[in-house]
Amino acid sequence: MRWHGRRGRCGEIKTVEPLNSRVAASNLQFRTIVRTMRPYDERLDQLLSRAAKVFADQGYHSTTMRDLAAVTGMSLAGMYYYVRGKEELLHRIQERCFTRVLAGAERALEGVGRGHGDPVERLQAFIRHHVTFFAAHMAEMKVLSHEANSLTGERQRKVNAIKRRYVDLLEGLLRDVAPDETAVERSAAAYALFGMMNWIYNWYDPAGEIDPERLAGLIARVFIGGFVDARSPSPVHGG
Repeated sequence: MRWHGRRGRCGEIKTVEPLNSRVAASNLQFRTIVRTMRPYDERLDQLLSRAAKVFADQGYHSTTMRDLAAVTGMSLAGMYYYVRGKEELLHRIQERCFTRVLAGAERALEGVGRGHGDPVERLQAFIRHHVTFFAAHMAEMKVLSHEANSLTGERQRKVNAIKRRYVDLLEGLLRDVAPDETAVERSAAAYALFGMMNWIYNWYDPAGEIDPERLAGLIARVFIGGFVDARSPSPVHGG
């Protein structure tokens, strides 16, 4: 890269813009792009949250793009600016939700170090994160539960890959707390726990008498007391 001037076709000297000026211009352009993108991301986030509520209330297959436009306050053209259709919208809702809950669980477990922390405490941390996350995203939980098989093709494969990582994370925690159980038993226990945690959208009110943290503690006690502590069958005493 030359720093000196260069001669034009008519013999005049054309100065080359100093490097620091070009860097400053590049930084300004980057900041402009970021500022432009941020409202886009916020609008998309709002669209996904509102669409999840519609899908939860009406069902994915009973909802049209016009229904979604009416509820979200966007025009059809505005919606198609963000997504190509209803299935892509459902895919983005599921992908966003599973990605966030997985990343949050991994962060929660970092505070209870693997190899140093109590395996039961790590399992409790996972349960606490899952319950508190979905207590704040009840519509998304219902959509994930009811519309698990509504995606097709590559979209379904992508979501299932993230979901598999999340299930594997829980099964790994169960392996740590119950190493003597078989892989099949741990898998069954993992899905039993997910069933207990995910079903709360049917009955739980986060604004009620039991806050999400307390509910997570109750679920942890019920599950850990049954799967972890009860290592052998005990007789059932009749009344």
